[in-house]
Amino acid sequence: MILTLRKIMFLFVLLFLTKGVYAQIKPEVYATVPYPVGNIAYDYKQELVFSNHPFFNPEVRVMHYNPKTKKVSAFPNKSWNSRSLDNDHYLDDVLGIRNDSKGVVWMLDMGLKSGITPKLVGWNTKKNRLERIYYIPRPASRPSSQLNDFVIDESRNIVVIADEDIGNGGNGNNGALVILDMKTGVCRRVLEGHYSTIPEQTPIVVDGTQLNIPGTNKPILVGADGITLDKKNEWLYYAPLNGRTVYRVRMEDLLENKDSVLSLKVEKYATKDNNGGFSIDKDGNLYTTYIEKNAIGVIPVSTKKSFDYAIDSEMIWPDGVSYNKDGYMYVSAAQLTRAAVFNNGKDLTKSPFLIFRFKPLQKGIWGR
Repeated sequence: MILTLRKIMFLFVLLFLTKGVYAQIKPEVYATVPYPVGNIAYDYKQELVFSNHPFFNPEVRVMHYNPKTKKVSAFPNKSWNSRSLDNDHYLDDVLGIRNDSKGVVWMLDMGLKSGITPKLVGWNTKKNRLERIYYIPRPASRPSSQLNDFVIDESRNIVVIADEDIGNGGNGNNGALVILDMKTGVCRRVLEGHYSTIPEQTPIVVDGTQLNIPGTNKPILVGADGITLDKKNEWLYYAPLNGRTVYRVRMEDLLENKDSVLSLKVEKYATKDNNGGFSIDKDGNLYTTYIEKNAIGVIPVSTKKSFDYAIDSEMIWPDGVSYNKDGYMYVSAAQLTRAAVFNNGKDLTKSPFLIFRFKPLQKGIWGR
């Protein structure tokens, strides 16, 4: 068979692109901070705002990182990070955090520390004032809810929250998605106990050791966790932390159908490893934090086959990952597996704690 010059060039380009997509990179350390970081968002100046991982019971729930001084401070201020006996206008227990396109940083307060009603708190970083509080009461939340990550659909004024269902003794089996209407404040719970929101029997194993519920030999199993939305706000991608499958559903179907119909609309999209957060770029490539590998994985839209992309031995328990306007994705390294509760009472974490960044395959979506 004789290959024409055009065919040879096509095969060369195809081979080059394939190698480029699957090439591994080493992320760079962007910042060193005093506490383990959970999730990351950005203020209107594109400076980092992040949650201190609630697993370590931090005194300051959310912090701002000043890139000039390289110092951290309480966000939005000390008052919001101090418990009040008069009202619930404070941050109690925060992991999920995202920013919108208008410079509002939204913080998801799980309320588990003080047993208060979960809420989504928006802080306008341009005007330095409270934007709004949305409450997530029962039955949208449950006593066992651990409302973790979320995504904002600004075209519809909708927030979709992943509920891991591991709070207050929960075992993940009532994992669900919670839909919050930002126009009305009404929220509702969907896909509770659905196979796409509950954990699979895939224990977390790090360096050969299984991560168990403290004091037991039972593995920690976490429900719906990572969640993201494509550029057109058409497809919602999500997955349980413990599990090998990424699921997706059309936002239109999520909002318009009851559970009996909605459950049939959910699609299995791709396979993955146990993971924490998700992000996505403008082409639809998914980025996932592989907590067992110290790695960021990529699921290309072209192949839907996951590969390890950004790897660093010190990126221990990468959790939240999101895109900034400078062209980088930023990711935390919480060192959760080094906590005393998993190491016979001995704290093996090493300070300072790290925030990494890396260039994605394509441009991402700010704050997503």
